[in-house]
Amino acid sequence: MSSKPPLLTARDFSLSFGGKPLFEGLSFSIHQGEKICLVGRNGTGKSTLLKILAGFIEIDAGDFFIQPGTKIAYLPQDVILPPHMTALDYLISFNVDPHVAANYLDKLGMRPDILMQDLSGGEQRRIALASALSKEPDILLLDEPTNHLDIPAIEWLEDYMRNFKGAVVVISHDRSFLSKISNRTLWLDRGILYQNKKGYSDFERWTDEIFAEETRQMDKLKSKLRLEQEWLLYGVTARRKRNQGRLRKLHTMREQRRQREQNKHGQLKLGKGDGELSSKLIVEAKEISKKYGEKNLINNFSTRILRGDRIGVIGANGTGKTTLLKILVGDTQPDSGTVKKGKKIDLVYFDQMRDSLNLSKSLWENLCPTGGDQVIVRGEPRHVMAYLKDFLFDDKQVRGVASILSGGEKNRLALAKALAQPSNVLVLDEPTNDLDMDTLDLLIEMLGDYEGTLILVSHDRDFLNKTVTSVISVEGDGIIEEYVGGYDDYLSQRTVNTGKNVSKTIKKDVPVKSVDSSVESPVPVLKEGKKRLSYNQQRMLDLLPGKINDLENEINQIEEKLADPNFYAHHPQEFKALTERLGLAKKELAESEETWLELSILET
Repeated sequence: MSSKPPLLTARDFSLSFGGKPLFEGLSFSIHQGEKICLVGRNGTGKSTLLKILAGFIEIDAGDFFIQPGTKIAYLPQDVILPPHMTALDYLISFNVDPHVAANYLDKLGMRPDILMQDLSGGEQRRIALASALSKEPDILLLDEPTNHLDIPAIEWLEDYMRNFKGAVVVISHDRSFLSKISNRTLWLDRGILYQNKKGYSDFERWTDEIFAEETRQMDKLKSKLRLEQEWLLYGVTARRKRNQGRLRKLHTMREQRRQREQNKHGQLKLGKGDGELSSKLIVEAKEISKKYGEKNLINNFSTRILRGDRIGVIGANGTGKTTLLKILVGDTQPDSGTVKKGKKIDLVYFDQMRDSLNLSKSLWENLCPTGGDQVIVRGEPRHVMAYLKDFLFDDKQVRGVASILSGGEKNRLALAKALAQPSNVLVLDEPTNDLDMDTLDLLIEMLGDYEGTLILVSHDRDFLNKTVTSVISVEGDGIIEEYVGGYDDYLSQRTVNTGKNVSKTIKKDVPVKSVDSSVESPVPVLKEGKKRLSYNQQRMLDLLPGKINDLENEINQIEEKLADPNFYAHHPQEFKALTERLGLAKKELAESEETWLELSILET
């Protein structure tokens, strides 16, 4: 921390909405050079706190001091741009020097004469960013700055943040972005502000310590956990452990795909001996090409996607990702080449614009449009209340109309609706926008349990690392390449094989670090050779199958009971107790399966 006095000091901040306190007694300071990530679940007040610092909301109580002469710039989560102004005119309307404004627009790959009404969502975000940065403030407040940005733009922003001399407070769901730029963490949770002198890369270790200490204190008091505390103390940490187990499974799937790619010897043919592959085929593209006017989007690209594959599609905005996606799913025909689709494909498409939602209907009605209280999830009936609870909605929200939901909640509901539809191919277009990190963990968990084929279009590098078996990179000028593994694997392979820089559309002031070496890879590398199990380990390995079988039977019995459409109405308390037990049983099952997997790997 700097020896100079803080640029901003807040003491005993308190704010209430409708008589309900959002937070009370918050105290913190901001020093020059600090890169602070502000994290917490949706609805905890992060954006509100940023608006207070920006001067748009007054607090109910507390002291707020800013050093004289300190300039603050604020990027809100949603910006409405005047449609008939050019980008340059918009920036200089804030008394910014025209040369400075034009420089930032150029760095972000935007023409100064472009009209606002012609901009895509990503382009609007770049203009809004250029507006905030061109003010060259002492404190920069950013609310979800990476939303709708492509990876080159995000990487440019990372470089800028690392070299920015002032202070930054940023809200973001992008774990990779936060890990690379932050050196301090503020965590807003249940009205309390926790502070850590380290950046986001230390967040999980730090919060696990806080959860553990809370558990110890509650055990001493012999106090029964409230439902929210139970979710926090067990749900978050258990989900992290389960996702680590899924990462190991994903690592195995990547190895299988890598071997399959190596066995092709550069050819994509389903010939003799490939009957098993043919029966598993989802789509096979051979030397497909596509142009729009004079623009070459796809040039002689080939790929084969089999059942169970998990494909991530990346690329700068405007390079042809959507066109490639439409060709692969059969909505658009290529100019040349062939596309062969497998049989009995049930495809569900998740649109980032959330067009599948009826905002005038309730959450319940969106999931059960024909009436009733049952939703079929992967062939099994679920009560709509229990299913929505899986997506972190509470009982009071279920009957409310979808139009009053926040952006993150609408995204969560749209995902719940998409994942409930019967499918064996799931296409998700930017599913992580507006989601908080807890919901992202939930989505990663659910996609890990999905048995079909996934095709994901995403700019979230951490999400790609945790969900996909290969990455298709749409690089512009018709060039498309496929790399086995997640985003970090793509970076390392691309650098080794081509020496190309990832960014094409953004001008960089400093070289990009392609891989953050300070962040340890979550996927363990399995050592060669057989390791002898201890007596206790071997006994646990022998007993776990029986325990797993018992837990599976218990879960099935509870789910059958909860599936009764009249059960909730007649036994609300028992419904609640069984729902809570179901969550704990699933947690125990996941932990047991993870332990069995670890011991099995050690034994082999």
